[in-house]
Amino acid sequence: MKKFLVLFLLAACIKLSAQDTLQQLTLQQFLQIVKTYHPVAKQADIVVQKANADLLTQRGAFDPVLNTGGNDKTFDGSIYYRNNSTQLSIPTWYGIEVQAGIEYLNGSRNDPQETLGKTSFAGISIPLAKNLLMDKRRAALQQAKIMQQASVQEQKLILNNLLMEATEAYWQWVQGWLTYKTWQQVIDVNQRRYNLVKGAYRNGDRPAIDTTEALAQLQQFEYFQNDALLNWQNAGVQLSGFLWRNNNAPYNLPETVTPQEKTEQLYNAVIFPELEQLIMQAKNNHPDLQLYTYKLNALQVERKLKLQELLPKFDFKYNQLGKGYNVASTAAKTLFDNNYKYGITFSMPLRLSAGRGEYKLAKLKITETQLQQNQKQIDVVNKVKQYYNQLVNYKTQVTLLQKNYAAYLQLQRGEETKFFNGESSLFLVNSRENKTQETLLKLIEATVKLNKTALGLQWAAGQLWQL
Repeated sequence: MKKFLVLFLLAACIKLSAQDTLQQLTLQQFLQIVKTYHPVAKQADIVVQKANADLLTQRGAFDPVLNTGGNDKTFDGSIYYRNNSTQLSIPTWYGIEVQAGIEYLNGSRNDPQETLGKTSFAGISIPLAKNLLMDKRRAALQQAKIMQQASVQEQKLILNNLLMEATEAYWQWVQGWLTYKTWQQVIDVNQRRYNLVKGAYRNGDRPAIDTTEALAQLQQFEYFQNDALLNWQNAGVQLSGFLWRNNNAPYNLPETVTPQEKTEQLYNAVIFPELEQLIMQAKNNHPDLQLYTYKLNALQVERKLKLQELLPKFDFKYNQLGKGYNVASTAAKTLFDNNYKYGITFSMPLRLSAGRGEYKLAKLKITETQLQQNQKQIDVVNKVKQYYNQLVNYKTQVTLLQKNYAAYLQLQRGEETKFFNGESSLFLVNSRENKTQETLLKLIEATVKLNKTALGLQWAAGQLWQL
């Protein structure tokens, strides 16, 4: 009987001596693959590229423009007109536009106001009221710059949400693997126990009913292992949905790839951040809140533009004229002395209904967005607090389950010792073992939840995209 006890204890204490040669996938490796190759991550990068392209488009409104052209009409031997002109327009930031050009005009049927021969001009156009401080070109460019900065935050937000979904799939896969591996280890122990009990029965040391009891326990664990294998395989299929190759082809994760994580290594892997500091970081840097800030900045630009609708249109245009193609050679000493052309235009709606309505609407949009931002900030802060509370709770659960598992394991081993001393039954040993395994599976589940919640806390604070 003592020889039988020694053999069983040796078998139960055997550890897997061979190193796991299977390829392993760590969380950091997985997240890096998702950030690099996942289509949603690439779409997030396209968001930034589109904003850059739009900014470039709006800058085009301030590009210098060169115009050139000519007209020529001859009829019945008479030259009606021949006109060639080249003009350079240079828009500036404050609505001022500088122009310069040369013209050649000849013929017998020209407008008397036109000057025949070679002429040149250089001038300027200035808005003195409306469009002086803001116009549509400047508003569009400023908003494009703001949206370019906002696109970076939008990219972070997309990645933050994508990685949250990816980490949930990863930890589901880890839990499936740890559960399956646990059942495999238990089956190995029970297979040895069954063989030893069967051998003891043949030697007359144990009754036949013990072999049935050991076999039933083994078969039950084999059933649980089969169910765990299915869960792990399905979790791997779900995980494969986040894995892509560099040629935009999906990648199916083979079953030979396993997590690196071990249950005992996950207990103390979670680092608790300081809650108030995390909340402050979330308020200042959360991509969702930053998007509202940029949206408000864009609306402020729109408000300034709509304010211009309340001002009268008062424009001044002046051109210095010159004979020949060198305007400086015949320019007058003073602006209104000789060889000049100028104009003033003034218009103003008497009731300003459209301007007042659009300005009021712009202010209401700002107020509406500010309210949305305040509500979003509350939601973010509450989400951070909720995840932090869950993290503390799961840490407590893990600690309790660790102690609970150690106690049940000690009871199980004690019952096994009593059994091989003939002081207990295999039924009691199996009952102890079932309770031990139930607690171990709860410990695995709580440990996975602890690590998953730690990443969820980073997601709630808008920092998961940094991993």
